[in-house]
Amino acid sequence: METVTLTGLLHKAAAEFPTRRALSVSGKFDLTHAQLQHIIDHAASLLIASGIHPGDVVALTFPNTVELVIMFLAVIRCRATAAPLNSAYTAEEFEFYLSDSESKLLLIPAEGIKPAEAAASKLNIPLVSAALQDENSKITLSSNLESNIDSVNQLVNDPADVSLFLHTSGTTSRPKGVPLTQLNLGTSVLNIKSVYELTESDSTVIVLPLFHVHGLLAGLLSSLVSGAAVTLPAAGRFSASTFWTDMIKYNATWYTAVPTIHQIILDRHESKPEPEYPELRFIRSCSASLAPSILERLEATFGAPVLEAYAMTEASHLMASNPLPNNGRHKAGSVGKPVGQEMAILNEQGEIQPPNANGEVCIRGLNVTKGYKNNPEANKSAFQFGWFHTGDVGFFDSDGYLHLVGRIKELINRGGEKISPIEVDAVLLAHPDVAQAVAFGVPDEKYGEEINCAVIPREGVSLDKAEIRKYCKRNLASFKVPKEVFITDSVPKTATGKIQRRIVAEHFLAQMSAAKVPKFGA
Repeated sequence: METVTLTGLLHKAAAEFPTRRALSVSGKFDLTHAQLQHIIDHAASLLIASGIHPGDVVALTFPNTVELVIMFLAVIRCRATAAPLNSAYTAEEFEFYLSDSESKLLLIPAEGIKPAEAAASKLNIPLVSAALQDENSKITLSSNLESNIDSVNQLVNDPADVSLFLHTSGTTSRPKGVPLTQLNLGTSVLNIKSVYELTESDSTVIVLPLFHVHGLLAGLLSSLVSGAAVTLPAAGRFSASTFWTDMIKYNATWYTAVPTIHQIILDRHESKPEPEYPELRFIRSCSASLAPSILERLEATFGAPVLEAYAMTEASHLMASNPLPNNGRHKAGSVGKPVGQEMAILNEQGEIQPPNANGEVCIRGLNVTKGYKNNPEANKSAFQFGWFHTGDVGFFDSDGYLHLVGRIKELINRGGEKISPIEVDAVLLAHPDVAQAVAFGVPDEKYGEEINCAVIPREGVSLDKAEIRKYCKRNLASFKVPKEVFITDSVPKTATGKIQRRIVAEHFLAQMSAAKVPKFGA
């Protein structure tokens, strides 16, 4: 296992399934596994001709396009490190990520991305655009260099090569840089392939951005190493209006998404149902807690098991998942069992906790990063007692299924009572007129912290605060009932659709402050 590389797995799949569809751009063209591999190797030779050496960091910023997939895999084929970035960043954000990753080159689409170009210019980082015309073309780079395919053929990818550099989403602090090796990525995609029994007969549509591990590892790379097929939406991003059309046209057997997107798909079904839905093997949910009420609605609507999973960047994505129905039951409210790695619940002294006892979820395995870049303080707190500490509180039930209580720093401490915001979310989302909800802690003079929540009503429904509090009182212990309820039409989210409670709290506290008259005049 310790000799595994992602590039080796991709080459193996291309050799086994050369003529099977690997990658489609919806409505435009299809690439087979052999074609894709050929295009990647050619693109890698262009990068080598551009002066990219093993260990160099190459940043990429594209929508979810074929060019992103090819150039990402070409970068790692060169034994360089790919640093994919969100194309919606501001110039200041690009500047931070480009300098923090020490990027030597920035790859962009032919149409350009102005804030990225401005940041690269300021940092004197060379810019190269990439384009692929159709399935019979090779990738063209704006650097217009001659390439030699032998330069790629001579390179052997090593399990220790750092292939991917991402930043954590920084729920409590400045984002931390996470280097992931060929071994980390190869191990993770094999874990994903194994638990979902992915084969060359599978097909999926990518709905999540490929600059984060969820879409990249679970959607794209695990499919490609399985000989399976992936479709990219024509718009380069998720669209509820084209999602089912693509799923049906490309014979999709599954998809993976965050709860926010599952809710959008359900809302679309209620307002504009499709004449028919494809028969799916499973639907996967990850990256944030899925309320049991949403899971039940998804299963009832689309007739497929909904498997909730647990993942993080530092683990090259997957850590635990509910199994497919033929391998065991899947439990609403649980993220399932560990997949391909060791997992334990530890107390503050590093002692393993028995079933049903809360503690910090800790992991170790070949998928786990060796440590954050240039951050000894973060590494010291994350790697203790021989385990990587996730920062999540949870417990194993008597069947060995993991239940998450919340982030250590997001648990609400109300007068000594620790409240899980995930539990409050689940109650709010079970209300028939609530579309989305998020609970969060706010400072309180009397209790230290108090619980508040933001609620988005279903379309065409009006809700009032009193009704929400009354509903919570019927379903929660009194100390868990939100003191303040914000009825709103949106809550702040990250680019991947994650809700970060700290940011939500700041957003609504700022609204409250703005609504109050200053005590001492302006």
